[in-house]
Amino acid sequence: MDIFEKLLKDKGPIGQHSERAHGYFAFPKLEGEIGSRMMFRGKEKIVWSLNNYLALANHPEVRRADAEAAREYGLATPMGARMMSGNSIHHEHLEKELSRFVHKEDTILLNYGYQGIMSAIDAVCNRRDVIVYDAESHACIIDGVRLHPGHRYVYKHNDVEDCEKQLKRAVELTRTTGGGILVITEGVFGMAGDQGKLREIAALKKTYEFRLMVDDAHGFGTMGKTGAGTGEEQGCQDEIDLYFSTFAKSMASIGGFMSADKAIVNYLRYNTRSQIFAKSLPMPVTIGNLKRLELLRTKPELKARLWINVKLLQKGLRERGFDIGKTNSPVTPIYMTGDIPEATAMVLDLRENHNIFCSIVVYPVIPRGQIIYRLIPTAAHTEEDIRLTLEGFSATKKKLDAKEYAVAEIPMV
Repeated sequence: MDIFEKLLKDKGPIGQHSERAHGYFAFPKLEGEIGSRMMFRGKEKIVWSLNNYLALANHPEVRRADAEAAREYGLATPMGARMMSGNSIHHEHLEKELSRFVHKEDTILLNYGYQGIMSAIDAVCNRRDVIVYDAESHACIIDGVRLHPGHRYVYKHNDVEDCEKQLKRAVELTRTTGGGILVITEGVFGMAGDQGKLREIAALKKTYEFRLMVDDAHGFGTMGKTGAGTGEEQGCQDEIDLYFSTFAKSMASIGGFMSADKAIVNYLRYNTRSQIFAKSLPMPVTIGNLKRLELLRTKPELKARLWINVKLLQKGLRERGFDIGKTNSPVTPIYMTGDIPEATAMVLDLRENHNIFCSIVVYPVIPRGQIIYRLIPTAAHTEEDIRLTLEGFSATKKKLDAKEYAVAEIPMV
C-alpha cells in the first residue's frame, strides 16, 4: 500500500472530523490583544482557553523587555546550539535565577517543553532502566516513554498503592537488568486539574530505590507559597530529583527548563539530544523570560488575583451542579455526558449566543468516552467575565440535559 493512501484512509481520531471542525472547533483564530476578551470571527468573546495564568502575556513591563531585547539583538542571536556557539551570559543568568527560584542546584534551558522533556527522558534512561509513570501523564511524557528502549510500567492515575505495585515489579526486573528506576508524574495534571501525589510517591523512596521526575508545567508560578510549584505546595520539593516546567503557561512565553543537582544537569547539558542538535533559545525570548521570572517573584498580587478568580469560578460551577472533578488547581474541567456532535453543538451555542470561548477536549487527549470543557482562569479575568460565563453554562446545560443538542454529526459552521 502507498503510505499516503494509508494516511488518507485513516485520518486519526481527531483528523476524521477535520473537514467540519477546521477553523472553528480546531485551529480557530483568536485575534487582538491577549487577554480575557478577544475577537473571534469578528465578535468579542470571553476567552477561557489560554494558559496565561498570571496575565503576563501583555504586561507592560514584559512587552517592553521583549521589544527592547528584539531591537538590540534581533531573533537570530545567538546563532548555533548552546554547546557550539549559542551560549550567552543571559542564558546562564536565566538558568541561575530559575535554580534559585525552584530551590535546585542547577538548571538547563530547553528550547521547547514538549521536545525537551522527551529528550531528557531519553538522556536519563537506557535499555536496562525501568520507567514507572502515571496513566494520565501528558502526551510529552507518553511520547518520551514510547522512545524508551527498556521496560516501562504504568500505574493507575494518582493511585499510590498501584504505583508501589509497579515499583515492586520494576525492582524485581532491575535485579536482572542491572538498571535503575525513574518514576514520572505531574505536579498538576493539565486536563483534570488534580495535583499529583508527589509527597506520597516521594515517601516510597524509604522502601524503594528510584529517582522522581515531575512535570510541573501547570504548577510552576501558580502553586506554592512563592509560586515555586507543586513540590513547594506539598512540602516535598527537595524529594523531586528532576523538576521540569515550561515557560508556555504562567510565564506566557516559549521554551522550558529542567532543574536538578548540578552534576545531573551537567550530564543533561552534554547528553540531551534535542538541545545539543538544536539552535539556542533566541535572545529576546531569554531576556524576556528573565523579566517574566522577576515579575513572578516580585508581584505576588498576580498569583493572588488568579486564585481569587479560580475560587470564584469553581465555586459558582459547583453551586450550579456542574461536575468539575477533583481539581485542586487553577485548571477547571467541566465533565459532560453526551457524544462529540452534541458537545460541539453546545460549544457552538456558547460561542455564538453567549460569547464564551472555551475548548472542548475529547479522545485522544483524554480517555475514550469522556468529554471535558476545559476552562483556564487567569489573573486577567474579571468578576463580570465569571458571572456571564456561569450564566452561559447554566443556560446551555439545560439544553444539553434536554437533548436539544442531539445531532448526528459535528455541525457545520
